[in-house]
Amino acid sequence: MKFFKDLKAARPLFALLAFCALILVGGAAHASEAELVLPDLSSASFLGINGHDLLLYGLGVCALGMIFGLVIYSQVKGLPVHQSMKEISELIYETCKTYLITQGKFILILEVFIGIIIWVYFYNLRHFSLDKVAMILLFSLIGIA
Repeated sequence: MKFFKDLKAARPLFALLAFCALILVGGAAHASEAELVLPDLSSASFLGINGHDLLLYGLGVCALGMIFGLVIYSQVKGLPVHQSMKEISELIYETCKTYLITQGKFILILEVFIGIIIWVYFYNLRHFSLDKVAMILLFSLIGIA
């Protein structure tokens, strides 16, 4: 029981330490992702393969996966199908297409607002160059897509 009484007496000290830690860590929160400097990818290696080559191999695997998907798609598309199943699948496809078009319109409107905010913040408030702001906007579009 004495341990808990001593712990109660130390509460103000713990609160002071937590407050000091919060203030000291708060300074690191002023960093910006837009000012990050990316390291040279060829300087890091994984299992003897440098980072740049590893990313290129990953892109190659993605390309092979896309080719595989297209081949399988063309094979499945040529298979015979029951008429009622075809009608149901076409109904599902049209429903999904309508939903995606509606969502796409909403996301485009949202991206216009996000783009305006990005432009005002980085170009007007942070005074980034036009090419940097254009790059940020481009990757914002890629991220939304």
